[in-house]
Amino acid sequence: MCKPMLMGAVLAFAAAGLPGNFAHAAGKVGLITHLSGLLTVKRADGTSKVLSVKSEVQEGDTLSTEQETYARVKFADNGEVVLRPGSQLKVESYAFDQAKPESDNVFLNMLKGGMRAVTGLIGKRSRNAVNVATATATIGIRGTHWGMLMCQNDCGGVPTAAGTPPPNGLHLDVTDGSIVVSNGAGQVQLNAGQFGFVGGPNTRPAVVPPQQGIQVTMPMSISRNAGAGRGVGKAKEAECAVQ
Repeated sequence: MCKPMLMGAVLAFAAAGLPGNFAHAAGKVGLITHLSGLLTVKRADGTSKVLSVKSEVQEGDTLSTEQETYARVKFADNGEVVLRPGSQLKVESYAFDQAKPESDNVFLNMLKGGMRAVTGLIGKRSRNAVNVATATATIGIRGTHWGMLMCQNDCGGVPTAAGTPPPNGLHLDVTDGSIVVSNGAGQVQLNAGQFGFVGGPNTRPAVVPPQQGIQVTMPMSISRNAGAGRGVGKAKEAECAVQ
């Protein structure tokens, strides 16, 4: 049976290096590397602007993708995030120093929509330093490649194996590594190949069967790296991609 997917081929990431001046630019924690439409940012000081490829991402930024917009962000530690259309992601805090792993800290807040992510050096060397908050649960990253989709009466166009829209709540999938999903009702660990769902902040996170899982995918134009490398997710031949 084919795994349910969203929009195009599965996202895959490569650990390509950042532009030469990236790590030394004050206040900059990431760069926009791929963009398919309109992406805006609200800075910590309240100002807003439209971003483009090579625009910088700063701590405190709230990134917003419009309809039909996919945006890929590369962070200072080579971690990457790709945002789906209609998504909002806030970089609450980001601390990375190559020589000081004890200071590692990444805390993202997914306010709306969905994304696919691969952790960089921080997630590999500091297993408890990367966390993503949502309205229903907090996700602790354990050096992994994973996806998430928040449905809030806005997932009508998302294909599923059942042919009906996904239920409201937080949908998760893990391609590599593991994540720990927790809220006030409990927690669950999802490992590679597993899917999860959290119906609300007072509902215990749960593992769901693969045939009920939602695998968040991205267009190849956004997920593929230039030149050599394995890209940001490649669909397996046994899987069905829904365009």
